[in-house]
Amino acid sequence: MRWPAHAMESVRPSRFIPPFCPWPDCAAHLRRNSGFQRWGSYRAKDSPIRIPRFRCNDCGRTCSRQTFSTTYYLKRRELLVAVAEGLAACSAHRQIGRSERCSKTTVTRMAERLGRHAILFHAHCLESLDSLNEPLVHDHFETFVARQDHALGIGTAVGADSWFVYDIDPAPHRGSGRRPDRAQAKILRARRPYVSSIRRTFRALLPRVSAEDRLRVMVDGRVDYQAATQSRELRDRVRLRVYPNPKRGPKGSPRSPEAVARDHALFPVDQLHQLLRHTCSDHKRETIAFGRRLESILGRAHLMAVWKNFIKGRSERKPDRSTPAMRVGLADAPWRWERILSRRLFPGRRGPQSPAMKLYWKRWTPDLPALELRHAA
Repeated sequence: MRWPAHAMESVRPSRFIPPFCPWPDCAAHLRRNSGFQRWGSYRAKDSPIRIPRFRCNDCGRTCSRQTFSTTYYLKRRELLVAVAEGLAACSAHRQIGRSERCSKTTVTRMAERLGRHAILFHAHCLESLDSLNEPLVHDHFETFVARQDHALGIGTAVGADSWFVYDIDPAPHRGSGRRPDRAQAKILRARRPYVSSIRRTFRALLPRVSAEDRLRVMVDGRVDYQAATQSRELRDRVRLRVYPNPKRGPKGSPRSPEAVARDHALFPVDQLHQLLRHTCSDHKRETIAFGRRLESILGRAHLMAVWKNFIKGRSERKPDRSTPAMRVGLADAPWRWERILSRRLFPGRRGPQSPAMKLYWKRWTPDLPALELRHAA
């Protein structure tokens, strides 16, 4: 995958040329523009180097080199990487604020920015994938939004061989006080939020599968998967391999052969869920740091997926330090947060699917205000 290794601020002012107009309503935002004119420069308070400005010949608006950096409009630009590392280390916003000597609201705003960047970065990764040549393991991670009666299932699709996180999709539903996969079989019914989430995930990944092949998915025994694949477009393109959740004995008792087969097949997604529960303070069982909004929770989930795909090794106990992105051919070495945040991504140019755009613009929850930006998005 083509991605710069150095930050945008490291480019010499004399060699920098804007690749496109950053304003989404300009005709040069998506196509080749008429060029730019040098339009002076300015100096930031924390840097002695002057930052060049340019004027677009198409729309007449101005931009600078800082416009194409992930630290645009930030007063403390050095905090962005520190906040990303703190979020991946299970630190809450107040704890990061104490460590970095800043306000917790500053950390919250940077966490929102990191989540939006992760959503677009993940979409860019999927666009860079040539094909999907491995089976998937799919399951929903159960959490809640603001209150325990506002439950949220986060659908996660993980590669069975590479452990690469391919898709993250929300399934908000009313909390029942009990996990749906532990209910009695006679009362199990397909639930619409889960069915819709599964269909969105399958539809997003089917274009990466060749026309003569099927999308192979390993799932547990929930009936939502059978209901989701009954549609005409998915019936002949998706092949499910079901591993029902067997009855477990007392703690410490040996597992049955069915339980061993289920745990072995669904291990990649189970490991991801354990990692989310362990490294995200808002998903712990007893916490006061829970997420207040669905879009924010999904943004942080995308941030954790990017961290797992490109930074964290597949195993920390074994000498294999290769990342899932290296297994699928998107990287040749483990990355660092500085490289992931080296370039700003624009939503109008990435073209992710509509669910991702709804999460980016905070339009999934209609009762709450959407994201409003006064500058170029």
